[in-house]
Amino acid sequence: MKTLAEMGQNAQNASVVLSDLSSSEKNAILNKCADALIEKMDDVLAENKKDVDEAVKNGLKDSLIDRLSLSPARIEDMAKGLRDVAALPDPVGEIISGRTLYNGLILYQKRVPMGVIGIIYEARPNVTADAFGLCLKSGNATILRGGKEAINSNKITVNIFRNTLKEMGYPEDFVQIIENTDRETAKELMRLKEYIDVLIPRGGAGLIKTVVENSTVPVIETGVGNCHIYVDEFANLENAVKIVINAKTQRPGVCNAAESMLIHEKVAEEFVPMVVKALREKDVEIRGDEKFRSIDSDAVPASEEDWGTEFLDFIISAKIVKNVDEAIEHIRKYGTKHSEAIISEDYTNVQKFLTKVDAAAVYANASTRFTDGGEFGLGAEIGISTQKLHARGPMGLKELTTTKNIIYGNGQIR
Repeated sequence: MKTLAEMGQNAQNASVVLSDLSSSEKNAILNKCADALIEKMDDVLAENKKDVDEAVKNGLKDSLIDRLSLSPARIEDMAKGLRDVAALPDPVGEIISGRTLYNGLILYQKRVPMGVIGIIYEARPNVTADAFGLCLKSGNATILRGGKEAINSNKITVNIFRNTLKEMGYPEDFVQIIENTDRETAKELMRLKEYIDVLIPRGGAGLIKTVVENSTVPVIETGVGNCHIYVDEFANLENAVKIVINAKTQRPGVCNAAESMLIHEKVAEEFVPMVVKALREKDVEIRGDEKFRSIDSDAVPASEEDWGTEFLDFIISAKIVKNVDEAIEHIRKYGTKHSEAIISEDYTNVQKFLTKVDAAAVYANASTRFTDGGEFGLGAEIGISTQKLHARGPMGLKELTTTKNIIYGNGQIR
């Protein structure tokens, strides 16, 4: 088995070849890999079943098993994601700006690949295909380190891609996977600064905190989503119910699912019974403050910890607030700068919320579930960046490039 240093060196060597490929060559690889994923679907499903069976045996909660599970439809979506990325404009080589300086030098700034990208992620095997597709199209070699729960699914997927690359005459090391899922290998990857240009963690708060605190490789933070839906006094309450239900229950185990509901006190008496009925029909546990529980006595008392928790489950916290300002302040205190939404027909309150809430995505009258690379027209995403430097929000192809200054002269000296 190769050491991580050897994998890093191989990735660097592969990145040199990859950075020279034309858009048509990269697109051909992606489409061929999509075909191979469909052709080998039964093999992928068989390996995924091993992961799911083990997860069930170990008592992994249902929402996380849903994230882990693949089906023919989900594998088709993974293949479609590769084809969608192939169809997108190639950012590599794009001239961002150009001008002539005072001394006659001609300065251009263009997009170039980062080089080698390391990705540490949890039990979501679809991320394996998304990461490979986006890194390849943006000209980057990638080293993947997935969670132990999805190791069989990840290995078969990467092997399919590597075999396809080999058949097409390209270096297999455009993509590599770390098969050892011990924590020490993750920590070693975080210190592989000599070979890796950027590290992207994709998962829960614990994973991201560990990577940020231990990595010597530059890190782009992604993912933790304590997302809120604020129902204003001027909300269309029927729309508000639909949005809350979608944001909480469509896929509760993902980072753009709503975890908390804030309700204006003037509509609470009418809205709470409406939304409680709809949530309980979906088996959602509601954890409310005192004012909420004075209307719905069956709600579980909310703790201080609940306001800041990303449940990733059929659980939602609920609080009655005095106005939009209190809602904004609550989000400022407990939010994770991921996705936040206001439901209101009042222009002033909507604009105040959109302006003052500090998050990567802020919605008016729509579900937080739309914070997604595919939904934003990026084809796929490497993750949702919740920081402010380099990238913010869903990270697609452009976010996986950096810039280079190109200068033409005719003998100038300084």
